[in-house]
Amino acid sequence: MNRTEIENTLAAAEATMAEDGALDVKTLGFWRAVGAVKRDAAFVEEFADRIAVIDRRAFEQWALLTIPFMVGTVLAVLGTLGGLAVIASAYYVDDPLAALLLIAGTGVLMVALHGLGHVVVGRAAGMRFTHWFVGTIARPQPGVKVDYATYLRTPARDRARMHAAGAVVTKAVPFVMLGAAWGMGAPWWAWAALLLIGTGSIATDVLWSTKSSDWKKYAREMRYAA
Repeated sequence: MNRTEIENTLAAAEATMAEDGALDVKTLGFWRAVGAVKRDAAFVEEFADRIAVIDRRAFEQWALLTIPFMVGTVLAVLGTLGGLAVIASAYYVDDPLAALLLIAGTGVLMVALHGLGHVVVGRAAGMRFTHWFVGTIARPQPGVKVDYATYLRTPARDRARMHAAGAVVTKAVPFVMLGAAWGMGAPWWAWAALLLIGTGSIATDVLWSTKSSDWKKYAREMRYAA
């Protein structure tokens, strides 16, 4: 796309927004325009703020549930602390309850730390975030929405790392919790459950996330970096 095509695409999206219409960014070619902007630093400075406004409106129309960023972050931190508390409590009860608490706490940590991983790495790179959200009923795991103007102004390699961060943290948690299983003398089936959760999570990423989620976005941004 050249500059005129980008301008026309954004103008069409803005006209739809002005009419309070449904913003079908795929049909409008919005993401093709975004891709062209990412390839040219001059385009980023010229169009980033307009793209962010359009992206925000499309997100608000798509997301099933949105929560302000600070509220969602506090909830995610509380969820993390709650997961750790559940795991800590497992040291003071007998099996099988102790093992079940370990597994439950691991699940809580995987959900809570996923979005926080994105936030920590993204904020370190200079990105801002606007919301936490649940996208659809079919994909109920909480996500975190980046402010697209700051996203575009961040180097592509750092954008890629931000996308990868949540997935890496999620995959690491079950294996780290093997240490907790050892410390509490958990039964063999608790170890097996943690290994199954960890390897299953990796398999899910290989089969799904590389095609439609975090790892797909990671690969996309690494192509821009190259």
